[in-house]
Amino acid sequence: MTKNNDQPDQKIRLIEGTALKNLDTKPGKEKSKIWIKNWHLAYELELKKLQIELMKLQRHMKEKGERVLLIFEGRDAAGKGGTIKRFTAHLNPRHTRVVALLKPNETETTQWYFQRYVSQLPSAGEMVFFDRSWYNRAMVEPVMGFCTDEQNKRFLKDVPLLEELLVKDGIRLFKFYFSVSKEVQKKRFDSRKLDPLKQYKLSAVDNLAQKYWDQYSVRKFQMLSETNRTKAPWTIIRSDIKKLARLNCMKYVLSNMDYKDKLPKKELEVDPKIVISGIDELKHMENNLMKPSRLHG
Repeated sequence: MTKNNDQPDQKIRLIEGTALKNLDTKPGKEKSKIWIKNWHLAYELELKKLQIELMKLQRHMKEKGERVLLIFEGRDAAGKGGTIKRFTAHLNPRHTRVVALLKPNETETTQWYFQRYVSQLPSAGEMVFFDRSWYNRAMVEPVMGFCTDEQNKRFLKDVPLLEELLVKDGIRLFKFYFSVSKEVQKKRFDSRKLDPLKQYKLSAVDNLAQKYWDQYSVRKFQMLSETNRTKAPWTIIRSDIKKLARLNCMKYVLSNMDYKDKLPKKELEVDPKIVISGIDELKHMENNLMKPSRLHG
């Protein structure tokens, strides 16, 4: 739909990869020019390169029987799901799973808390992505009153032991916390309300995320303090710029895995402003606990 001056009456968003695919397309009568930013083209080129590397990694994992578990945590609208989508876009679905569990049903609430997650752990050759995980009990549940204080404390004591067992058994464990600022989170919530294609992401909890921002910060500090261990450390991904967050998260995984025909180390270096160690994030939080406005999300 266009106005009289032939200018579009609404913004058009290209499907990711479209610009790169049509980069060398020649002009024609039935074609329209669309201008995009050079940095977006650079992003698509980099993304494609990393997705090819992930395919190499998956082939290696299948041959060697390796198991990889990637945990994605963070505040609502931090970019977890979008990053997982880019990870899995071209991977063989037979050896890739995304686990995003609903709230526990009546039977599951009577079980050991970790039971429904343990059944989702990777088998040989599998790469499993937890889009939220057992760490619901560290942040969302205590903030929203979905668990008792005793349950929260017991979880924080038990989870390092469980993760140590997984690592000792040979599972490669990556724990990512996506850190988004309060201002950017609000913009993304507002965008969800306006965009019909994003409205499936809306939830009742979203409406309280901004209200309980400081409570989530306290729980984040507590979680990192208790569960950032040598065998299962946290990696923080600054995600205000989603495209940079995605690329750097991919690079971090690839740079920490060995596989055939791997890119040179230089091409998989992460941006230290985007990828932060759990230890450094804890130091940042300790230095700014009395100045909440300086804390990252």
